Amino acid sequence: MTLLVMAAGLGSRYGGLKQIDPIGPNGEFILDYTVYDAVRAGFDRVVFVIKEENLQAFQETVGDRIRSRIGSSVEVAYAFQDLHDLPEGFSVPEGREKQWGTAHAVLAARNLLRDGFAVVNADDLYGPEALQLLHDFLAGEKKDACGCMVGFVLRNTVTEHGTVSRGVCVCDENGFLTDIQERTEIGMQPDGRAAYREDGVWHPVDADCIVSMNAWALDGGFIQSAQEGFSEFLRNMTNPMKEEYYLPTAVWNYSRSCGKPLRVLRTDGRWYGVTYREDRQPLVDYIHKQIKAGVYPA
Repeated sequence: MTLLVMAAGLGSRYGGLKQIDPIGPNGEFILDYTVYDAVRAGFDRVVFVIKEENLQAFQETVGDRIRSRIGSSVEVAYAFQDLHDLPEGFSVPEGREKQWGTAHAVLAARNLLRDGFAVVNADDLYGPEALQLLHDFLAGEKKDACGCMVGFVLRNTVTEHGTVSRGVCVCDENGFLTDIQERTEIGMQPDGRAAYREDGVWHPVDADCIVSMNAWALDGGFIQSAQEGFSEFLRNMTNPMKEEYYLPTAVWNYSRSCGKPLRVLRTDGRWYGVTYREDRQPLVDYIHKQIKAGVYPA
């Protein structure tokens, strides 16, 4: 049972892996808690997608902690996201330095993925329930869906320190995903309501709506579909310096091509991340409370 953790962006976001700000009492990162939640849910294999130059630092921190604190029986593997890892017939546009996006990050691990798998971001704390939902979907006989997304309640994913980008989900009466509306500036208003800003104008949005936080479980057919989609993406780029091949787009296209829907599994758990510097202390406080409550060991 494999969990894929997308961590190749950590170096660029934080200025190098060793500079990641720990949030646990013994130097733990967010992804340490995610892996702990995953193993407790039943995952027994973790694949990290990282930059190759970060391998030694990653092994000496996260890898060692998994073996010494979480479980020596957990298989750990690494895949490297490489800008030059392209389909035959394509090359990196001259001057491009930006990676190809989250769907490309998943493809970086294509030779390590067996059948179905779950995928999450390294710098998002999803909580125990979300990882359990992903595991249980993969462990069950979900013949009616090609994958699932853990859907968070919007009000549980916002910060008081600024706006956030979220994919607002639209579902049918059976809980299948029918649309994702990308909103790049969502914030809570002083009156407690949520709104998103577009072209300088604020528009209301339901604070109890379901949003995507890039937590997916996908069946074995996804990889081939994503590879084909990546070639199409490269052929149709209009801004070769900046465009990215995003995972939600690849998942959505896979669902349409295979003729099976995507199930949305709601969690009322709290999501935490460090979107702004001021978000770190509330996250540290939350971890401390969870340790006191017995959710996490010290």
